[in-house]
Amino acid sequence: MEYEYIVGLKKHPAWRLLNADSAPLIISFFHRVFTRENRRTVPSEEMTARLEDTLFHLRRVLGESAYPRPAKAYLDEWSSGEAGYLRKFYPARGEEEVYDLTPASEKVIAWLSTFAPTQFVGTESRLLTIFRLLREMVKEAMVDPEAEIRRLEAEKSRIETELADLKAGHFAPSDRTRIRERFLEARETAHRLLFDFRQIEENFRHLDRQTREKIAVSDASKGQLLDDIFGEQDAINGSDQGKSFRAFWQYIMSPASQEELETLLTQVLALPEIEDLDEGDRLGRIRFQLIDAGERVNQTCAQLVEQLRKYLDDQAWLENRRIMEIIRKIEKKAVQVRETVPPESDFAHLTHVKPDIGLPMARGLFQPSARITVDDRVEMGSGHVETDILYRQQVVDEKILRQRIRSMLKGHSQTTLARICEQYPVEKGMSEILAYLHLACKDDNAMVNSDVSVPIFYRDQNGRKLKAIMPEVIFVR
Repeated sequence: MEYEYIVGLKKHPAWRLLNADSAPLIISFFHRVFTRENRRTVPSEEMTARLEDTLFHLRRVLGESAYPRPAKAYLDEWSSGEAGYLRKFYPARGEEEVYDLTPASEKVIAWLSTFAPTQFVGTESRLLTIFRLLREMVKEAMVDPEAEIRRLEAEKSRIETELADLKAGHFAPSDRTRIRERFLEARETAHRLLFDFRQIEENFRHLDRQTREKIAVSDASKGQLLDDIFGEQDAINGSDQGKSFRAFWQYIMSPASQEELETLLTQVLALPEIEDLDEGDRLGRIRFQLIDAGERVNQTCAQLVEQLRKYLDDQAWLENRRIMEIIRKIEKKAVQVRETVPPESDFAHLTHVKPDIGLPMARGLFQPSARITVDDRVEMGSGHVETDILYRQQVVDEKILRQRIRSMLKGHSQTTLARICEQYPVEKGMSEILAYLHLACKDDNAMVNSDVSVPIFYRDQNGRKLKAIMPEVIFVR
């Protein structure tokens, strides 16, 4: 915290937001729209309508002269590059602009939230978290194997004692304070995790912006420029932040992890000890919010790769154009010296024989092969030919499949195609399975995870049991 560092922070968007005259309006509106409702993005029309309602209420309280400009003007100012309080962009799906908080604005909201009085400070849960992290670090580093063995033996004895007490019917009643404390700690940790993803996405967008600037102004060779860009990308991917994100994405996309998280959230949110904590529903949506946040980071990385691909295409076109210009110059020089008498003495010396040049126009023309005569006479047999099979078609009713999906989602936040096929056995073979896949591709609430392959079992018309290996399909309510 040196003097120069504090002076430099005055240019930070978070500092400008705190110092703005309309900071109470901006921060309270952002907190109500984004933080309190735990939303990642808000469409432009909804954002404008809600800000108009807020301004109407403030003008009735503070007077008509308060905040005289329209809501759209304020939003444009807050999302401009000079302010940097909001990020306005077009999503991958949809034609309407959406707004998202910048990491600077979320830092301000999080910092100001610490001034509010809390119900209680969860000291025990944080102390237990410190012990758990220290144990995991010692286990990973394996500093003292003997101490680890003693710890595991003690843990084994404690578990055996607990099992014996449970089998005997003796167990301690639940501590309401501990449950509430751990719930608040989990909710705060989940909120910080979502904030971290905004910062990670911002870091990758910064790398993408730097890449575009380098491509625009750099005079270096293509190889040197790509080496610099890939070096920076490898540095981010190889950093602790990049490795941690890849480990997170692999874990959260695991079906077993998703099922375990869903089960734990369902059990926790049903506890009577946390019924008066109004924000339990926010924690219940954390799984989908984490997947959405991770997908946004992956999309940002994909934009960087797409920018490099476009750069290579442009460079290839420029190089081809340069080659054609050189060839044209050679042809013009050849025409100019065509009538010139060559000098009597040698004016050029070739160290090797002339190269063999095969011109495309010097090749022979294509000659089609001789026409093949096919004997298309059909000899009718004396037996009966069954032609009914030509008119039997497999018709799959997608309406019935949608009803099955909705039935499986009753009481569950998500389900998979494998579970649907277990509950409703496949009747029409591969055509029915492909129809499910077609529905998933058209539905925005469905996801096809090509990184995971699952087996789908079904029977054919003869009753034989068959297996189809296909990507995992997840339907979300």
